[in-house]
Amino acid sequence: MFTAYTADQIRTAERALMATLPRGTLMLRAATGLAAVCAAMLPRVYGSRVVLLVGSGDNGGDALHAGAVLARRGAGVTAVLAGSRVHEAGLAALLAAGGVSRKPGGGDDVRRAVEGADLIVDGLVGIGASGALREPYAGLAETAGHAAAPVVAVDVPSGVDASTGRVEGGAVRAAVTVTMGALKTGLLVDPGAVYAGRVELIDIGLGPYLPGPDVAALTRASVRATLPRPAAASDKYRRGVVGVVAGSDQYTGAAVLAVGGALHAGAGMVRYAGPSRPVGQVRARWPEAVVTELDEPSIDDVGRVQAWVLGPGLGTGRWARELVLRVLATDVPVLVDADGLNVVAHDVSLLRRTAPVLITPHAGELARLTGAARGDIEAAPLAHARAAAAELGVTVLLKGSTTVVAEEGEPARVNGTGTPWLATGGTGDVLSGIAGSLLAQGLGARDAGSCAAYLHGLAGRIAADGAPLTAAAVAEALPAAIRSLDEESARSRLP
Repeated sequence: MFTAYTADQIRTAERALMATLPRGTLMLRAATGLAAVCAAMLPRVYGSRVVLLVGSGDNGGDALHAGAVLARRGAGVTAVLAGSRVHEAGLAALLAAGGVSRKPGGGDDVRRAVEGADLIVDGLVGIGASGALREPYAGLAETAGHAAAPVVAVDVPSGVDASTGRVEGGAVRAAVTVTMGALKTGLLVDPGAVYAGRVELIDIGLGPYLPGPDVAALTRASVRATLPRPAAASDKYRRGVVGVVAGSDQYTGAAVLAVGGALHAGAGMVRYAGPSRPVGQVRARWPEAVVTELDEPSIDDVGRVQAWVLGPGLGTGRWARELVLRVLATDVPVLVDADGLNVVAHDVSLLRRTAPVLITPHAGELARLTGAARGDIEAAPLAHARAAAAELGVTVLLKGSTTVVAEEGEPARVNGTGTPWLATGGTGDVLSGIAGSLLAQGLGARDAGSCAAYLHGLAGRIAADGAPLTAAAVAEALPAAIRSLDEESARSRLP
């Protein structure tokens, strides 16, 4: 499992480590790792043109020392000194190695240097910065954004809040972010994750001084270790029975997709309950499911289940409202999605129950539940998912470009799998079925949501294979995704 930390957590750990080391040791460790990543990105170091965008903080010092390493190997290194101060030892090392420095104002020299660079190193602001970039940093970030050369960000791209991932105004868009000591929360959460590009972690010895993480991201190994597996003595009841209350005469496909997700995610049995039209569709598509046709909004004749999936395509009329009340009155875990969330938005106290509740909203649905503005949720998904979990007393799986799973009192989790092709109708219904299946198999709501998001994203990659996909294809790719957990993961810092 990958763990990430806020800027305050990182700085506290750095101070504790630095107290045990000679002055400057930590920066030299960071700069050595940074230089190695930069060198690997160049076709060859000798003769290459490298531009360092240098601010006043330690990130600027890291960039200068790394630039000195590259200059000693024959690179032409230009440092643009944008800060009110400069790291004197770093600048001295660069100049001694043959590098040169420039100021951002006074002519086109800096612009030409950036435009002609083979590699740009962003050391403008560090992990303590927040809010929009000010000049001259904002102008340099924009200039770097128009350049052809790839950008390597030091610790975090300038303009990205290291603790939240928020971006206010312009920011540096990096091809690679070289982060020191530990991952920062803002590198895992959008929009910051988009600006970070590929993340490379440099070990500088910080591990023993780090506290509990702010957020975590599941890996292939951690999902493999968490997923329930059938034993020799397992039968369909021991493997978990999930009930699905989804679909309506208008939205029959939601029922088919939610049941498909549940069936492919390992539950021993799926019981579906709904009106006649979706019942016919589910029977035709999934003969494995045990189907109950409802003449009235009652679940009394469905049979015993270990968890419920409630809401996809259900509608919001009287029938749907009654089914929501009856399912939430049971004593087993319930996943609430889509129209189920729209129903409970009128009375969120329905979510307060003894058994676990996992809700799976997108930003608009969470806005209806909490009263927050959709745009604010999209700009700060981690903060709003956490706030909703505490306010509503549930586990929240907030869908979006970053999927966030939040539960009060626990580190939030973010998902590192997926593909933009998953942004298509019906994929959320499949996700609900997967997570409901895992609840029925005995996982807690946080683990069920986290593992479901991981598998859903992995299945999406398999189904898409670089091209558009359908929600049904995602459900059908789930067995391949689960099998792939036993394969050796590709060497990557992130899943």
